[in-house]
Amino acid sequence: MARYKLRIKKSAIKEIEAIGTKADRLRIVKRIKSLADDPRPRGSQKLSGSDHYRIRQGRYRILYSIKDKDLLVYVIRVADRKDVYRTLRP
Repeated sequence: MARYKLRIKKSAIKEIEAIGTKADRLRIVKRIKSLADDPRPRGSQKLSGSDHYRIRQGRYRILYSIKDKDLLVYVIRVADRKDVYRTLRP
């Protein structure tokens, strides 16, 4: 299986930097990096009504889209589970 390229939206980078503890930030970054090897890991779910996927990391959710044709994973949003789906647009 080919390795996917990772792209992270600037606003998602700011969301990661705003996460409270360094340990949580490191776990999230590790989880995002793992998407390059397997963009649809066990536990990932496709969101209904859009082309986005989500994975869980503790109480945080990582929303991303996959472009199989270009071998690209694009991280759109990283936020607490209670806030992540608000203002999400397809």
